[in-house]
Order: sequence, then structure tokens, then C-alpha cells
Amino acid sequence: MIEIEKITKEFDGKNVLRAVNLTIHDGETVVIVGSSGCGKTVLLRSIIGLIRPDAGKILVDGENIVAMGRKDLFRIRKKFGMLFQGAALFDSMTVAENVGMALVEHTALSRDEIARCVAEKLEEVGLPGIEQKKPAELSGGMKKRVGLARAIIMNPKYILYDEPTTGLDPIMSDNINNMIIETRNRLKITSVVVTHDMASAFKVGDRIAMLCAGKIVFEGTPGMFQNSADSEVRQFVEGRAELVR
Repeated sequence: MIEIEKITKEFDGKNVLRAVNLTIHDGETVVIVGSSGCGKTVLLRSIIGLIRPDAGKILVDGENIVAMGRKDLFRIRKKFGMLFQGAALFDSMTVAENVGMALVEHTALSRDEIARCVAEKLEEVGLPGIEQKKPAELSGGMKKRVGLARAIIMNPKYILYDEPTTGLDPIMSDNINNMIIETRNRLKITSVVVTHDMASAFKVGDRIAMLCAGKIVFEGTPGMFQNSADSEVRQFVEGRAELVR
């Protein structure tokens, strides 16, 4: 379980996160939504220790990662996989090298064993046989799926998705949504998804949390979110530029 307690983060005098509280239970998918600049990605990167909050706690299986040193933080990060917004593949590496990098760095598996694991994960995301391609040879949707294969290569307990459908057409976006659901069900994984894509949020989420001006202003099921009478939630769901109270 991930427990976020009163997390605060400031950049250049601006409060990006303001005493944020959120609990993510084992096995569920929590979707974090909100307008651009509201702190979604800062919160996501804080969960994995890429950004250190100014105050508060983030408990991962009972351990506070905010207070951890480098060695313990690396240990905790092995529980996580992350799919970055632009997939974040290394252009100079092949698909196989990108996907298998964590196994090379953190395990004693042989080259053949790593190649087998990479092939299995690529098969799971629907991209068999592309091990020797370079990222430049892949479409946007293929890059996302390779990024997902890399995220799950260590069989993590938690997976974080940063805008997984950004830049994709509606059909490919729905394919990515289906893979998020299938990955959760197959691996019994806990997922945190940051997105502004409401179709994606409603499809993959067990719960939705909405950030506004650095605070969580709503938390509940997709149905509760869609039917909420709160003016800020309604504005976001309906895509209106002006807030009507």
C-alpha cells in the first residue's frame, strides 16, 4: 500500500503541492486528473522518489521514502515500474537493450535468460520479434508499448503511468488502456495513472483523484466523479474554460 500524508512541494516560491493526502490500496488502479500545472506529475515522481517533497510522508509498504537515503531508495524503487509520458527510450539502444536494461543492472541473469525475458515481455505487449529495432523505427504507439514492456520487466508490485495516451490516436489510446487493465489483472499489480484523458480515466480507474491548485478536491469512483455536482469537477469533466458556480 502507498500512503501519501500531507505532501508539500514548492518550486521557486510557488506551492505546487499543498498538504496532499492520498491512499492507494494494493491491487487497485488510482487515476490522478487535473489541469496542466496542477501538480499531477510532481506527485507521481514524488511517489517513486525522483522528487523529494519539502514536507510530509510517502509510505511504501510502511516505509517512509521521503526520509530515506540513496541506498534504501534504490531498494524501494525496485518495487516500481514507470511508463514515462514520451516513453523515454534511449535512441542509441535497440528495443531489446532498452527493455532488458534493468535486468542487466540489477540481476545476475545470463545474456540468454535476459533475452528470453525481453521476448516474453514484448510478446505480452503485442510486439513480438522487434528486439533489434531502434526507437526511431517505431510509431508512437509502439514506443509506448516498448516503454510498458520495460516498466514490467522486473515484475514490479507497483506501476506508475505518466500521461500514457498523450499523442496517440483514439484507437491506439484505447489499446493502451486495455493493456493497462490487462497488465493489472495479469500481474495483480497496483497502478497509479496520471492523465488528462477522461475516456482513459473512466475506463482504467477504480478510483479517481482530482488535483486543483495543488490540493485534492475530489476522490471517488469514476461514476461518482462523472456525476459529481462540484463546480470544479463539472468544469473539468465538461471541458469548459470558465468555472460556473
